[in-house]
Amino acid sequence: MTDTPETQHCGLIAIVGAPNAGKSTLVNALVGQKVAIVSPKAQTTRTRVMGIAIEGDAQLILVDTPGIFTPERRLDRAMVAAAWEGAEGADLIALIVDGKGGIGPKVQTVIESLKGRRERKILILNKVDVADKPRLLGHAAKLNELLPFDETYFVSAQTGDGVPELKAALAAAMPECPWHFPEDQVSDATDRMLAAEVTREQLYLQLHQELPYSSAIETEQYKEREDGSVEIHQQILVERETQRAIVLGKGGTRIKEIGARARAELSRLMGVKVHLYLHVKVRPEWQEDRSLYREIGLDWVE
Repeated sequence: MTDTPETQHCGLIAIVGAPNAGKSTLVNALVGQKVAIVSPKAQTTRTRVMGIAIEGDAQLILVDTPGIFTPERRLDRAMVAAAWEGAEGADLIALIVDGKGGIGPKVQTVIESLKGRRERKILILNKVDVADKPRLLGHAAKLNELLPFDETYFVSAQTGDGVPELKAALAAAMPECPWHFPEDQVSDATDRMLAAEVTREQLYLQLHQELPYSSAIETEQYKEREDGSVEIHQQILVERETQRAIVLGKGGTRIKEIGARARAELSRLMGVKVHLYLHVKVRPEWQEDRSLYREIGLDWVE
């Protein structure tokens, strides 16, 4: 642990963008460790996740928001509401755009929503490791025509290219203010929340398109054992019996693999042995369960 500087700077940075732009990967890169789950699947982040990074005398409070898109279901509306709630009171809003994917309707939706906001705004073109440079420059010019940004940055959240320079610039933009969190804290998420998110990440990584958004994780029990290890019981909620069969896999092989990988990841992140017990339950109307929204950190949106 380093000595806390006498002069401190601290501020809230909202990371917004269309689904699958790389917001969670960037937050993890800025923090220096995993605080948000990541998968190739769009809309992986469902709720607001706060990461905390230190750069010199500045503490950066990074809000990783769900991707902003046109909502259709109640869950969609709750996710979009969480995204804009995460931007409330921000000292700076960072719009991250997939540099390879470019400017589509989803990006333009976010741009339009940002136009009336007074916060300082920066543009981050992500995935420069796989995007064509002239195309990147063209995107940057077009986006700044649509909405003039205070600064534009080019990074690869995946490889780390440009991330140190971005982090230094974010730190320089923070107002003088006492740090809000202890310097060794990297997230505001509880271990219970982290456990549910890590299991959901494994569902996405292992099932890909087989199980779209018809699943949620409900933690039934979370307790510390006398030996210091943690015991966690979770229910994987799905909407149909066919989806339950997909999660279980032939002879239960799929759920065993999901559990094994989630258990290993949680043990690594938490620094203790984890006993993880997974069950699959069919609950057709889970997206209309108000109490479950509280469990996964979303507000109920009519």
